Amino acid sequence: KTITITDPTQIEEIIRKCPYCIVGITDLEGNPYVVPMNFAYQDGVNIAFGPEGSKVEMITKHPQVCITFCEGHELVYMPGKWHAAKHESRSVICHGKVHFVEDMEEKRRVLDMLMKQYTENECKYAEPAVRNVKIWEVKVEKMSCRSFGLRPSEL
Repeated sequence: KTITITDPTQIEEIIRKCPYCIVGITDLEGNPYVVPMNFAYQDGVNIAFGPEGSKVEMITKHPQVCITFCEGHELVYMPGKWHAAKHESRSVICHGKVHFVEDMEEKRRVLDMLMKQYTENECKYAEPAVRNVKIWEVKVEKMSCRSFGLRPSEL
């Protein structure tokens, strides 16, 4: 069964459980290109980061992206056997346009937010590291969330 989830608290819970997101972009020739990225999520804004490179050129030409979060992927056990064709998972798909954060203080604030996704430890950033990192800010324009598989009450 596929269930649509609309509760913002449940959607954010799914996003927070994910160790990374998959960002779908368009390459310079107009072909699909997907890349796993570290991220932070707050108030309808996804933030990813990475170094300068070809992805930045792609985003500059085609700023519209699709970001996917997926957690779960557990096989369903029904009395006496596992069902390989049945699994449970939850996914969130977000669409939006990338804006690069360039202000150094804003980059530091965003890096702090991003690192809190992965560690409770305080992080310090060298000036060249902050200057050279590309922060991708994506305000969510459209979001969908689904749960796939059997509901716990149906097992």
